[in-house]
Amino acid sequence: MNFLRRIVFWLQQPEKASGPLTVGAMITAFLMVNSSFKPIYQLVHHTPVAIRFGSLMVEKPLILWINEGLMVFFFLLVALEIKREILDGHLDTTARVALPAIAALGGMLIPALIYLLFTWSDTAAVRGWAIPSATDTVLAIAALNVLGAKVPPTVRTFLLALAIFDDMGAIVILAAVFTDSLSLVSLIVAGAALLVLILLNRTGVTRTSAYVVAGLALWFALLQSGVHATVAGFLIGLTVPLRTTGRRRSPLRAAEQGLRPWVALGIVPVFAFFNSGVGLFDMTAGKLSTEVILGTALALFVGKPIGILGFGWLSVRLGLAQLPLQARWSQLIGASMLAGIGFTMSLFFAGVAFSSYGTLAISAKLGILVGSVASAIFGIVFLAVITGRHIRQSEQDA
Repeated sequence: MNFLRRIVFWLQQPEKASGPLTVGAMITAFLMVNSSFKPIYQLVHHTPVAIRFGSLMVEKPLILWINEGLMVFFFLLVALEIKREILDGHLDTTARVALPAIAALGGMLIPALIYLLFTWSDTAAVRGWAIPSATDTVLAIAALNVLGAKVPPTVRTFLLALAIFDDMGAIVILAAVFTDSLSLVSLIVAGAALLVLILLNRTGVTRTSAYVVAGLALWFALLQSGVHATVAGFLIGLTVPLRTTGRRRSPLRAAEQGLRPWVALGIVPVFAFFNSGVGLFDMTAGKLSTEVILGTALALFVGKPIGILGFGWLSVRLGLAQLPLQARWSQLIGASMLAGIGFTMSLFFAGVAFSSYGTLAISAKLGILVGSVASAIFGIVFLAVITGRHIRQSEQDA
């Protein structure tokens, strides 16, 4: 009974439980694909699922519904977090925004350049330049939580803000780059649905059903338009009102708190399970792209911290930003290493970029696994050593 109580208590803390669940889902997928359970995994993976709206019907494999349907809620939660932090949180002043924003820019540009250095001669492989640009917020924070209270809260805030800006950049890349041939009619419908959402916000409407109906219309229109449908989640999140005129609970905070456990404990692990099935038994080294594997792994493990620290240090030197209170550069080095944990977001981009290139997708996934695991291990060990030294030094000074 005590064990069951511990499990229940653990699951009631989505931020702590999501990391281990996601890693467990990835390991399970990897083991299934490389065992006698592979046919079952592939059957579920490619099961066709149809959705009908009146005379309109869309049929896609289950994996695509997860990537373009369930992940909408992930990006919706990201948008809600970003809006709350900017309007009423850790990013509500220019000084607080500057360092993680500029550092995140470096954390996207340098990894992309490192990836391109390895793959520039292969026009198909170049499509994956955005794979190492994003950070897995859930796993990065989970890795930081391993150290508990030893790390100053401002370092956690920096990493969280950095990941948030990474996600914003990912949304921009997704909408601007990974867009197929566009349907003008669908884009007009999507624009009309977005306008309705904005009007609902501006007129003070807080009824959830109104946002759900308009949001579904926006998502379905984008699904048909050629723009990746997950962008709908981000746009919907930005229109949810933070405050109301009366004493009612904040709609944005209510939506965020309601979504968080579903996303953390359900959607992210399910996404990881369906996108982490890398088969090794039927692969030969000659079929894999060494350039993509090395480019992805080194972009995450080396490019992320170099970009984040380089741009961050430069912004402080130029007076554009300030170090967080109680934080030291050595601690930010460790945090920037943890930002190299790409996992779910990088897997998402790999699926989008290499949807028609199976071998390149597998190569990218291997690179993501290597780079993310290395970033997690080295980041945790580095921070543990640094914080230990700081604690001993503080005790001696006292």
